[in-house]
Amino acid sequence: MKRVRIELHGPVARITFTHPPLNVFGFELMDECSEALTKIEAQPNVVAVILSGEGRAFSAGVDVAVHTPDKIQTMFQKFHGLIMKLVKSPKITIAKVHEACLGGGAELAMVCDMCFTTPEAKWGFPEITLGCYPPVACTALAALVGQKLAADLIFTGRTFSGEAAAAWGLANATQPEDRLEAEIQSRLDHLVKLSPAALAHAKKAFYAWDSIHLDKGLARAEKIYVEELMKTEDASEGVQAWMEKRKPVWKGR
Repeated sequence: MKRVRIELHGPVARITFTHPPLNVFGFELMDECSEALTKIEAQPNVVAVILSGEGRAFSAGVDVAVHTPDKIQTMFQKFHGLIMKLVKSPKITIAKVHEACLGGGAELAMVCDMCFTTPEAKWGFPEITLGCYPPVACTALAALVGQKLAADLIFTGRTFSGEAAAAWGLANATQPEDRLEAEIQSRLDHLVKLSPAALAHAKKAFYAWDSIHLDKGLARAEKIYVEELMKTEDASEGVQAWMEKRKPVWKGR
C-alpha cells in the first residue's frame, strides 16, 4: 500500500494515513483504507483499531478534484462506503487527531467509536464554502452535538479547535500531542481485557438505531447532492474557483 500503513500489535491494530502533506482522501487512499479495514476485520483477536494521520494532519478531507459531476458518484461509493465500513466494523475504532481534521477527515473522525484530539487541532466542515455540503455531517452530526450547533457548523463552514470538538461531543478528550497516545492507551488497557466477541455484539446493538438512520439519511443526502446540487452553477463555480485559487463568484442558481 502506498498511502496507508497497517500495524498489528496483538489485540490492537493501527491504520496510519501516509499521504503527505495533508492526507487528503483521493480514490486511492479511500480504497487502501477500506482494504486495510477488511484485512483487520479478518483478525479475530483484534479488539480495537486506531486511525491516525502521519505528518501535518489527521486528514484535510476528500480531494476537491473528485467533487465534479463526472466523479461524484464514484466518490460517494468509495468514501461513503468507507464511512459505513467504519460504522459497521466489529472492531472498536478510535481516531487519533492532530492538526488538520477537515471535511471528510472530520466526518471520518466523528463516525469512529471514540476520538481523541489535540486541543489546537483545526476541525471543520468547510464544504459550504465550495458551494457543496458534507453529506455525512448533514446526516449524523446533529446526533453528536445537537441540531442548532450542527446547523451552525455545517451552514457556516467555520473551523473550530480540538478543545471545542471535545467540549461539544465530537471527541472524548483532548491532550497535547506528546500525551495523546497515553490518553488512548488508558482506554485500550480496558478494551484489551474484554471479549472481542462481546465487544463486537455490543457495538452492533449500540448502533442499531443510528445505523438505520445513517443508511437512509445518507442515501437521501447523496440523492439531493447528485440530482439537485450538482446541477447548480454555484456548485461548479465553487470547485472551479478552488482549483484556480480564486474567490468564487456566486450566482445563486
